[in-house]
Amino acid sequence: MSALQFTPFTSQVSPQLWHQLSKLKIDVLKLSKDSIPLNATYGAGRTVVDRETGKEIGIGCILNASGDGFIQDQFSPAPNVAIASGSVMNFNTIEEFKGADKKSLFAQTADEIWASFDTDKPEFNRFLLITFAELKKYKFFYWFAFPAFVPADPWSVREGSLASAEQVLGVETLQGIAEAIPAHPTALLVKPKPNGGHEAAQITEYEQFFKDVAEESRIVVFLDPSSDPQSPGWPLLNILAYLFHKHPNTRTHRVLCWRDTVVPGASGQWRSRFGTIVANDKMLAGARPAAVGWERNAQGKLSPRMADLGSSMDPLQLADQALGLNLKLMRWRRLPALNLEKVADTRCLLLGAGTLGCYVARTLLAWGVKKITFVDSARVSFSNPARQPLFEFEDCLNGGRAKAECAAERLKKIYPGVDATGHSMFIPMPGHPIAKELVEQTKKDVEVLEKLFDEHDVVFLLMDSRESRWLPSILGASKKKASGKH
Repeated sequence: MSALQFTPFTSQVSPQLWHQLSKLKIDVLKLSKDSIPLNATYGAGRTVVDRETGKEIGIGCILNASGDGFIQDQFSPAPNVAIASGSVMNFNTIEEFKGADKKSLFAQTADEIWASFDTDKPEFNRFLLITFAELKKYKFFYWFAFPAFVPADPWSVREGSLASAEQVLGVETLQGIAEAIPAHPTALLVKPKPNGGHEAAQITEYEQFFKDVAEESRIVVFLDPSSDPQSPGWPLLNILAYLFHKHPNTRTHRVLCWRDTVVPGASGQWRSRFGTIVANDKMLAGARPAAVGWERNAQGKLSPRMADLGSSMDPLQLADQALGLNLKLMRWRRLPALNLEKVADTRCLLLGAGTLGCYVARTLLAWGVKKITFVDSARVSFSNPARQPLFEFEDCLNGGRAKAECAAERLKKIYPGVDATGHSMFIPMPGHPIAKELVEQTKKDVEVLEKLFDEHDVVFLLMDSRESRWLPSILGASKKKASGKH
């Protein structure tokens, strides 16, 4: 006999979980550190074939956690997976998260598992998740613990290793077991029926179910999340601890590591493993064994992990991604040569924030332009909102808001990612005398206008008359600026 090794769980967290945790933190938990329940699932271990080498690669012992796990009454996982129940404790600061008494929290969860062994619903897969949600940056620090009881003297397997269940039990027996396994199996007992086939029962019915059944006909079955041919998954440690705790005189168990949730065809190979597992002679009943099970990070260290979901959760980034995707689809289908990056980086100056200015601004926004500046001297009047989509009725009250600033503000509300500004100023026109008291202000306005021309790549002349476009046209030509005229 040789000591049996077990494959620990690795968490796989859906972004939905962080979305849901964010809502719970803001609307329910607030500053509370009360734990909240969470359901997760794991399936049978599986392998994939490497296309380059043709070799099979094992997919680790995965526990999947998603946002719907918080909604206890609506949690309805797909068949052929086991359900694991746990609790989440969210801390309010990163300092609290780092300084938490993790040893005590882990021991508490292990004690809960051990106490459940004396009930009719033993929790073999109970877990703990501690978190800190940095909501402003959409970063989530987290650490899973999967407590499992490890005896001082390890479990051993006869014949030195696990064997192919197909070779030991035969195809007919495995097919009978497959029919007896429920939709969400964790651990169960299986025995042959007198007239052929197999029947299953909950592991809590051990004594009654196996009464008068020969040891060589008893099988303990568990859904095995491991893909390693010689290392069963983490749940088996607690299942064996439970069996030894409840039935200390039975020190040998025939265990089927069930990995065939999809029954293979006639020419297929069964992936389940089988072994006779034996308790060490020095193993003592009654006392709770030590527990281990903090998850290691991607570098293999006992340390928390961090999920950075800014790109998928920040509304501003979501809007930017959505706009970018829409433009890319348009380019792929109609204009493959279009340089979207150049369009986005083009700095546009709009002289006029009236009907033309509003519609040109919305069109530029739709094409991903990020820098838009308005220049206009007028105020919003009651006739404007019906024709100019950047204004509303409230903008007309109390003499009306300045059109340039109002248009820029409304553009930001439509798409916060735009850099929009407005300048209220008068542009001098031929044939329109300037009052003596306005000369100095007009000179300052022209200086600002000239500076704006220097700071932008394209100028749109969206004013009402030729006279109003005269000075901007001269400035644009002298500075060799691309311009659009009405």
